Amino acid sequence: MSIQVFGIQVSRGVAIGRAVLVASSRVDVAHYYVGVEQVAQEIDRLRVARDAVAHELESLKADMPPEAPHELAALLDVHLMLLHDETVIAATKHWVQERHYNAEWALSAQLEVLARQFDEMEDEYLRERKADVEQVVERLLRELARGAPPGRPTASIAPAAPALPGASAPALTSMPALGAAAPPRDFAGEDPLVLVAADVAPADMLHFKRSVFTGFVTDVGGRTSHTAIVARSMDIPAVVGAREASRIIRQDDWIVIDGDAGVVVVNPSPIVLEEYRFRQRQSELERARLNRLRHTPAVTLDGEAVELLANIELPQDTAAALEAGAVGVGLFRSEFLFMNRGGSLPDEDEQFEAYREAVSAMHGLPVTIRTVDVGADKPLDRAGDGRYDHGLNPALGLRAIRWSLAEPGMFRQQLRAMLRAAAFGPVRILVPMVAHVNEMLAIREHLARARQQLDDAGKPYGPVLVGAMIEVPAAAVMIERFLRHFDFVSIGTNDLIQYTLAIDRADEAVSHLYDPWHPAVLALLRQVIAAAAAHGKPVSVCGEMAGDTAFTELLLSFGLRSFSMHPSCIAEVKQRVLRVDTRQLDAVCAAALSAESPAAAVQAALVQAQRSA
Repeated sequence: MSIQVFGIQVSRGVAIGRAVLVASSRVDVAHYYVGVEQVAQEIDRLRVARDAVAHELESLKADMPPEAPHELAALLDVHLMLLHDETVIAATKHWVQERHYNAEWALSAQLEVLARQFDEMEDEYLRERKADVEQVVERLLRELARGAPPGRPTASIAPAAPALPGASAPALTSMPALGAAAPPRDFAGEDPLVLVAADVAPADMLHFKRSVFTGFVTDVGGRTSHTAIVARSMDIPAVVGAREASRIIRQDDWIVIDGDAGVVVVNPSPIVLEEYRFRQRQSELERARLNRLRHTPAVTLDGEAVELLANIELPQDTAAALEAGAVGVGLFRSEFLFMNRGGSLPDEDEQFEAYREAVSAMHGLPVTIRTVDVGADKPLDRAGDGRYDHGLNPALGLRAIRWSLAEPGMFRQQLRAMLRAAAFGPVRILVPMVAHVNEMLAIREHLARARQQLDDAGKPYGPVLVGAMIEVPAAAVMIERFLRHFDFVSIGTNDLIQYTLAIDRADEAVSHLYDPWHPAVLALLRQVIAAAAAHGKPVSVCGEMAGDTAFTELLLSFGLRSFSMHPSCIAEVKQRVLRVDTRQLDAVCAAALSAESPAAAVQAALVQAQRSA
């Protein structure tokens, strides 16, 4: 029977495929594929873990004191029986042999199957036996973690998936950070795959770039959570905040992800499936048409040049930026170099190589590198230091520039790496979440010390421009003072909206209150853009509003001439730019700043402007 699951649309398009379910567990579980030559080893790991857990339970039973309750011994017998039950072990081996799941993932997948079977039982006593299965599986998972070979991941999403028909076979080599190999070519079959999970960490999302998952669904998240942002940068359909999706959807279910409507259709009927396949074909044709604009200069009908830049997460993303026709990188999120590293941080040389790679790849086009922006929904795993705990409210805690200034050695190390990369091309340094004058002065002092340290070491470096992200309302209100200390500003609309409206943008429970059209948000945007223009300082928007065509004419009416977005959005925004005459946008600006319902007022003003043209 077909089921519809509703969530939040975060990345356009339609994905159709079989569900690869990453089940939630009280034990962190690694999810990755193994090669043909590793299948026997994984099955052996399962056998060794089962024998170890069985020995442990038998020892507990043997050492049980005489006065122990009889029920406890009976419970241990039940657990021992489950350990040797073919429903658990043989079926788990099947996931390894047929799907090439690693042992931990295979156990989690089989636990999900069994849990559903128990939930559907009419007998209450039998339903409650699900807890026994969960406890046995968790013992096995812990034993597998203890006996994991060196270099194996301990808790991550699978970074690679089977190759689709017609695609070249992925190499059986280790992947960065996770060390997972892609399965062999003949494992793929003909079915595309989509990922379903309770949540996907931003660092793990990056590994999707090396996979052939055609879309994903998560139970939690909001439109501007960083998981959603990375999904859009990959240009794959995604729905987040779908609440119970990972419980409703079963392994291997056929599902449709409607990224335009925020709907997931589980086991669609043939008629519905064909309708979505038709939409897929239409979308591909539209993208091919837009792709022809990639090398066309972004100039309005009245001759206003508009700068369309790209947001990237890793140096390799520069290829997609250039392919999309970006004239530079407006936001390089350096924090992804710091994440998923088990607590270690990249040293100066490692950072320098990453920044140099990005700068060199852009062939003289500017690259704006943001200093590390960890915290909130991008936690940094620094065990043993209480300052790096999530805290009561991580969005308002030690994050972004606050964290950098609290780690001066690390901060200067990053600044040195950026300065050295500037010897290979134009670099702009962007500082996130600045809100205080003393932060501005401290940033300049650290930069001066970093230059002096490079001079002392005899290392070459280049000139840089230093800018501030305007994402805290205090910074927008103080924009005149900020412009005295910075060479440029970039508006991070995602956090600016979050902090202006007091909305946690990653919390689907309040996502309906996250409103880019809120009059207060629009007033702050207009204020910052106008002040920068008056001082002759460059200003751009690098948040999600920049890539949303619903806001293109509005931002142009505010005077914005520099947009930074995901490469996949550039062609569509460029099409809007090419069709607009900025001389006819005065009414759009006025409507946005005065109307009680700015979205409707702006749309009406645009329609009127088109009629008058």
